[in-house]
Amino acid sequence: MALDVAALSSCTKCRLSQSRTRVVIGTGPSDAALLLVGEAPGRHEDEGGAPFIGRSGQLLFALIEEVVGLKRDQCYVTNTVKCRPPGNRVPARDELDACRPWLTEQLADLAPRVTLAVGLTAAREVLGATLSMSAVHGRARHLAEHTGIATYHPAAALRDPALVAVMREDLAVVRAFLEAP
Repeated sequence: MALDVAALSSCTKCRLSQSRTRVVIGTGPSDAALLLVGEAPGRHEDEGGAPFIGRSGQLLFALIEEVVGLKRDQCYVTNTVKCRPPGNRVPARDELDACRPWLTEQLADLAPRVTLAVGLTAAREVLGATLSMSAVHGRARHLAEHTGIATYHPAAALRDPALVAVMREDLAVVRAFLEAP
């Protein structure tokens, strides 16, 4: 079953639809081996219509290219919720629940080899993580047909540059799973 882009683009299932500029569905090839799932669109993403296009995305994709060897256009990129929460706050539980069917549909349609959950909200929603990011990052979890791995959100690394080294280690785990037969 393919994602109904028209229905998603006009979704009003939660209050985020009232303040968004646009629905940020995701970008990338449908056969991408690596799927990235972030938390929610930020201001740049809400305006530009694509996930991770601000400073955080620039850092994230520089690291992915350096460590994994993939360019942005070789990955599929989306978020747990498709509309920007006001003030870039963490999405509320009811907002995550309202958007969950869309994300579930994307995960099923895309069938990547590896899903990288970027940030704790994504780790909780995609991998079912219940612990802190320091406890779950870089550890592979086996999901239905693929592997899931969590890493820190690049916004955290922009605030704490020491996390860049941790993200590199996490991305080395991603690379190993992508290269495995």
